[in-house]
Amino acid sequence: MNMLVSKKAIMITVVCAAMVFAQTFAQKEQHKEEKPQNLKVLPKDISEEDLHTEMRNYSRALGVRCNYCHEGQKIEGQERMKWDFASDKKEDKEVAREMIKMTAALNKNFISKIGDGSLRQVTCVTCHNGNAHPINSVDSLKKDAEPSKH
Repeated sequence: MNMLVSKKAIMITVVCAAMVFAQTFAQKEQHKEEKPQNLKVLPKDISEEDLHTEMRNYSRALGVRCNYCHEGQKIEGQERMKWDFASDKKEDKEVAREMIKMTAALNKNFISKIGDGSLRQVTCVTCHNGNAHPINSVDSLKKDAEPSKH
């Protein structure tokens, strides 16, 4: 009897392990097929890891989530959203592309040529500071501040 229980336990363990392996393999295969598409500003050969790092940096710099620039749908019965990252339906995505080009141009044409080169690069957070729209303006400055004499 004890031998029969052990064989059943081993068989159940093997079946469970096979199911977990098959599920993991299927998810990896599905994920491989979803290569970045419609990259117009970012390098077309960007690694998936670097792309996710860039997107997280943009998200934090602007205080927004993926849906700010990307189309997403909630699928019934699934925990995760189904994203259409290639879609250009959202105007904010095109604005983001233009801002990425602007910061690259600022860094290349101006920031890198100022002083001894010790100035840092301009990034999204330079102006956005965690806000979807930059709030830095003359109106946000102190009214009683004395102008610099430089």
